Order: sequence, then structure tokens, then C-alpha cells
Amino acid sequence: MRILKSALFIIFIISFNVTSAQYTEVINSNRPGVSKSAFSVGTGVVQFETGAFTVKEEHALLDYDVSGFGLDFGLRYGLFFEQLELSLEGVYQNDTQTYYSSTIPTENKRSNFKNLTLGAKYLIYDPYKNVEEAKPNLYSYHANRKFSWKSLIPAISVYAGANFDTKNNPYTDYGIEGFSPKIMIATQNNFNGGWVFVMNLIKDRIGTDQSDFSYILTLTHSFTPQWVVFGETQGINSDFYADNIFRFGGAYLWTKDFQLDANIAFNTKDTPTVFNIAFGASYRLDFHKDKKIDNGNSNNDGNGKMRKNKKKKKKKTEDFDS
Repeated sequence: MRILKSALFIIFIISFNVTSAQYTEVINSNRPGVSKSAFSVGTGVVQFETGAFTVKEEHALLDYDVSGFGLDFGLRYGLFFEQLELSLEGVYQNDTQTYYSSTIPTENKRSNFKNLTLGAKYLIYDPYKNVEEAKPNLYSYHANRKFSWKSLIPAISVYAGANFDTKNNPYTDYGIEGFSPKIMIATQNNFNGGWVFVMNLIKDRIGTDQSDFSYILTLTHSFTPQWVVFGETQGINSDFYADNIFRFGGAYLWTKDFQLDANIAFNTKDTPTVFNIAFGASYRLDFHKDKKIDNGNSNNDGNGKMRKNKKKKKKKTEDFDS
């Protein structure tokens, strides 16, 4: 929904390591679902998210099936502000569409990007930025799992991007080519007990004959610091295609910068039926540096020495001795 994603370890990442910045000590991935988290990766972080999936479809009315494979990828980069994230995302598919309506089955081999999008996401509201309220209670197991009404207030981010479609793409409507806008609102609720709910509301290929609206709802649960499971539903509605797809899966945090994941996807209709199996991984290059906070009391002379403070301290000591 990340509609809930999150990248998936958002439950562990955000629920237990919330700060006023977007950066987290462990990787914050949108995989294995397709929703987008409301939070960014943090400044100075370059993150790669990629996966491979099988393709299996059967259309009862048009009497054809599709079999093949696909690759998806995402490149995320935190730039300028902790709230800002730039991303490049795409899905490439290679398959064979076989029609059985005639005496001799006919095959149509296809391959292209189903989508290729460059965009930016910005966090406009963060209810978790108060560190004192967000951090867990180290002395009470039950307090960390007690329902909090404040958790009903979600973090909210906005996204704007541009799709690029090539001419005669078999996965788009005829006549769709070139650039088209995409916008999204992403919300995220972090609940006690390792539960995260993400929602994405998306308007895609705006101004084209294939402009569609979709929503993604994702619920994620972290039951150990390494293991996360998720369930997700995605609704798509346009003149070109409509569907409701369900996904279930999980992810494993191998290291603080590397995550593995797997999921299955299916729908409940037969025009066409959809069943995919996907495996993926996420990896980040962490160049993040915390910003220095000047509390106004350092009076640093450039060599790490606080001379004025020392003088004041000495004076107070002399007064006490007298």
C-alpha cells in the first residue's frame, strides 16, 4: 500500500527505531509487496530493490493463456531532505501468449517494459517525529503492545512521477507512447506489537486512453527482528484493464543492509486468471551522516576545546571555595 509495504521491514524498522529522521539503522524496503511506504530511505542512502517473477494467466472468454517471466526493479535515493526520496522503477516482462480459438493454436511472443517511471516522494506529515513518545517501553512487554489511539493517525506522503512507454508496447493500449504523469498519496500507520498498515491511492498514465486508478492496501507483521510476513490487496480500474489482486509472502533480514523476500500473487476472476510466484532482494549503500545539532552551549574554538565553558566552571569552583 509499502496500502502497506513496506518495504516490508518497516514494521521493525519504524515501530522500534522511530526517530525524527527517515533514516533507519536497518534497511527500509518496499518489497515484497508493490505498495510504497510513506517514509523515505534517508539522505545519503542509495537503495536497490529487485526481483524475478513467473507469469501464468488463462482467459476463459478469449481462450488464451500466457506464460513467461518478469523482472522488476527499483532504485531509491534520499536527497537534500530526510523527507525527500527520488526513485526509478520498472517492470520488464517476457512471455508467450497462445490463442486456442482456431484449429491450430497461434503463439504471440511478447517482451517490453510494462511500466518505467521516474518520480519523487515527499513526506508531508510525520506523527512519529516525537522520539520520546515513539520509542518503546523497555520495562513493560505489555505496554509496547497496548493499543494507542495516536497510532490511528497516519504518516502521509505525496508522490509525483513520469511514465515512459515505447511505441507499440504489447502491454499498453494502442496509441499509448511517450511520457505521462503519475501521482500517488501514501499513508502509513505503525501499531504496537509489530503491525504496520500502508495505503496507496494512485492515478496512473494521466491524460491517456489507459489512465487508471488503483489502490493498494498492505498489512505487515514483524514477529522477530529478522522475519516479517505480509498480506496485500490491489485494485485496478481503467477502460483497458480491471482486476483485484491478492499477495501474501514474507521477508528475511539477512544483514542490516540486505533483505531477501518471496511472495505469491493471484486473483479471483477468469478473464484472465492470474498466478505469479516472486523472489527478490533489497540492498542499500549507506552513506548517511547524522546532522550535527548545535545546542548553543558548545562554544567550540575549532579544536574541540570549550574554553569559555571551562572558565565559567573554574569561576564557580572558586566562589564555592571562598
